[in-house]
Amino acid sequence: MSPAKLGALCAAISVVFFSINDVAIKFLSGGYALHQVVLIRSVIGLLIIVIFIAPLTTGRALARTKRLKMHMLRGLCVVFANMTFFLGLAAMPLADAVAIFFVSPLIITLFSVLFLGEVVGPRRWAAIAVGLVGVLVMMRPGTEAFQLASLLPLAAAFCYAGIHIITRRIGGTESAATMAFYIQIMFIVVGILFGLIVGDGRFGNQSDASLAFLFRAWTWPLPADYPIFILIGIGIAVAGYLISQAYRVAEASFIAPFEYLALPMSVGWGMVFFAEFPDGWDYFGMALILGAGLFTVWREARTKPVTLQRPLRR
Repeated sequence: MSPAKLGALCAAISVVFFSINDVAIKFLSGGYALHQVVLIRSVIGLLIIVIFIAPLTTGRALARTKRLKMHMLRGLCVVFANMTFFLGLAAMPLADAVAIFFVSPLIITLFSVLFLGEVVGPRRWAAIAVGLVGVLVMMRPGTEAFQLASLLPLAAAFCYAGIHIITRRIGGTESAATMAFYIQIMFIVVGILFGLIVGDGRFGNQSDASLAFLFRAWTWPLPADYPIFILIGIGIAVAGYLISQAYRVAEASFIAPFEYLALPMSVGWGMVFFAEFPDGWDYFGMALILGAGLFTVWREARTKPVTLQRPLRR
């Protein structure tokens, strides 16, 4: 199999796993606390990385690094991006949350100018403007359709952009398996801390779906939900590894558009599992964000080495 075909296959499979993960967590958000779900998922994901992925990649050097502080900072950014995105899922349609999050490539471009001193031409500035208009169309501030929860996936997108900047600084010396390992460690640490502080449910009496998901008391998972927890634990480990492999074996400009398959998939999952049907304005906003994001990926591939582009998912 050629590197391009292998990369496309890895990217497509990873997107399916990421998308299923979003559906599963939205499904679990009505009965469990977010930090409990994240903790269980990350423990399973860490076991998969240590037992199955590490022996095939870094071996015993999995945790070896000279940039521990950067890994911790990157891990915290990943945790914050995930938790804000998942909190948004609890209160808003799946497709809307995914679409707003996909403004992240545009924010990455903006952050590259602010923090890395990169030069962006008028076309990419225009793409950023179009993408942000798409976000406004999706959120519709000032109307009855506006939800405060829609700010959560937007916050996740900004934090994801920070992850991208850190990854550019350490990605040349750190393996994908090592970065994935420390991310799961940070998820576990944060999950335990949240559990110790609010896991008793003292703040769990919330009318807002996102706040209820955040502060709900921990409960022992129902046996019927065991397969879901196992699925998201295995899925997040496999998806993280596959998307890293996709960007390793093929050009980023070829791989990145495959990640946008998550958007039409989220529309389909929302219709099938949650009876969520986007309206015309939603589709228009999605189109603006999708078009601006793909254009930004294309322009970046033409103006700088393709190895700088990183996965657009958590």
